[in-house]
Amino acid sequence: MAQYALDFLLSLTSCFNCFPSNPTLSLNGHPYKILRLLGEGGFSLVYLVQSDRTGTLYALKKIKCPFGKESLDVAMREVEAYKLFGNASRNLIKMEDWQVVEDKGGFGGTVFGGEEGGQGGGKSVLILLPYYQRGNLQDLINANLINKVSFPEKELLQLFEGVCDGVAVLHGVGGQVDAGEEQDEESGRLVRGGENVASSSSGGRKAWAHRDIKPGNIMISSTGSDPIVMDFGSLQPSPIAIPNRTVALQQQDIAAEHSTLPYRAPELFDVKTDSELDTKVDIWSLGCTLFAAIYGQSPFELEAEEGGGNLNLAICGGNYRFPQNRNVSEGTKEVIKKCLTVEPSERPDILELKKLIKKALKRLEEEE
Repeated sequence: MAQYALDFLLSLTSCFNCFPSNPTLSLNGHPYKILRLLGEGGFSLVYLVQSDRTGTLYALKKIKCPFGKESLDVAMREVEAYKLFGNASRNLIKMEDWQVVEDKGGFGGTVFGGEEGGQGGGKSVLILLPYYQRGNLQDLINANLINKVSFPEKELLQLFEGVCDGVAVLHGVGGQVDAGEEQDEESGRLVRGGENVASSSSGGRKAWAHRDIKPGNIMISSTGSDPIVMDFGSLQPSPIAIPNRTVALQQQDIAAEHSTLPYRAPELFDVKTDSELDTKVDIWSLGCTLFAAIYGQSPFELEAEEGGGNLNLAICGGNYRFPQNRNVSEGTKEVIKKCLTVEPSERPDILELKKLIKKALKRLEEEE
């Protein structure tokens, strides 16, 4: 009943356009009303907008590019990532439209319908994305904490399995099979007409690491059953070789900017020379995310809070414990333990992780 009430209240947002003060924008000739601000980051803002033509609600991400071509190139890499993966999985967010615009400050003059002060200048990239009324996994975690309830373990593992399906596409070993495509059973790679989809120059499908998997970047579909991995602004190719200290420090800076601290893999804190950074950083983050969904906080936030220690040291040392206030199956705990292995090479890859989840689900079904 609580969810039905929430859905009803969220549906009322469609009436927001009756307020004449709502500014408007034109994206590639299509008019939209800006209803409210949904969130903001370092150089980005996300608005709830509504199509003037259809009444459909969308999330519009505005990425400001204050440093000329360099910052514009960074924003365009996010656009290219949406183009590359948007139709590969129902568990990855799809880009509806995009445009590069002149940024004139505030809402951007002709772009957002009126100045709001500020000098402006430069360019911005607008990315139109689906709007999910149910919010994200972090919203559900917060609601559970307030209401003092927990996710049913089986349903949570099924949701987590969907997250892994989306991440597998990023890692180059998963995706929906369309007409003319086959999926190799052993590797999980998609093949179209005998050639790998989105293949790398060395053969096989090119792998990318998300680098910022966390509950806030996992949206929930309108049905409530499908997770959608979002925010490709942190995406990095995998593997990345670290031949010298300069590259190591550069990767640390990128991680500090784009990878949320409590979910960041330990190898991103002190990047080692003569090493590689690969998709195993996401496996760590997935373990933190599953833990947070069960216990309400990431494992190392909980450890630092209860033990009074340093969050960074707890992460780099892999120091955490399972609270006793929730009865969780050993199979689910094993999934988390495998993910939260400090040495990246000892963590499972995404296909191995999916097998662990299926094993844990089978155990739960047998117990039922």
